Amino acid sequence: MKVVTMNICDIKLIQPSIIKDPRGFFYENYHKEKLEKQGLHIQIKQENMSRSSQGTLRGLHYQFAPYEQAKWVHVTHGHIFDVAVDIRPESSTYGQWVGVHLSDENRQVLVIPEGFAHGFYVLSPTADVVYKCSELYHPESEGAIRWNDPTLNIQWPLLDGPVQVSYKDRVADFFHP
Repeated sequence: MKVVTMNICDIKLIQPSIIKDPRGFFYENYHKEKLEKQGLHIQIKQENMSRSSQGTLRGLHYQFAPYEQAKWVHVTHGHIFDVAVDIRPESSTYGQWVGVHLSDENRQVLVIPEGFAHGFYVLSPTADVVYKCSELYHPESEGAIRWNDPTLNIQWPLLDGPVQVSYKDRVADFFHP
């Protein structure tokens, strides 16, 4: 298991060591001691799973303090473009974003710390996304940023056709630096 630091240093990409043979494959998706040796500490309190169809964009979601969530995101089926936006005002990377392709082929995991908004766009016919969270969902502390905010200028790899978003995401606030 290799931990890669992204261009926003607090975000990590985990590249698992996959063992393949005629029966299929095996890999460790989470190993607390190995990850802690590499400086990665995350306490999991909740795990969520979503299934989405191609062209669906979920996000950009976050929770306000003291209910901020770190997330451990991976894809069990399909292919997504996953995005994390730094919304920590005191951060030197405030307002910057990281985007990575996660799939059931590469089996990579994006680890997003507290203080980031998160969203993803589905590139395959369907995608099952699992995200472990460091804090429980707290609806009263929920926030969202518009996925197509011009200030953030996220380079989503959009497919032909409409982008499917929820009403909540369509009317979310714009980013205010």
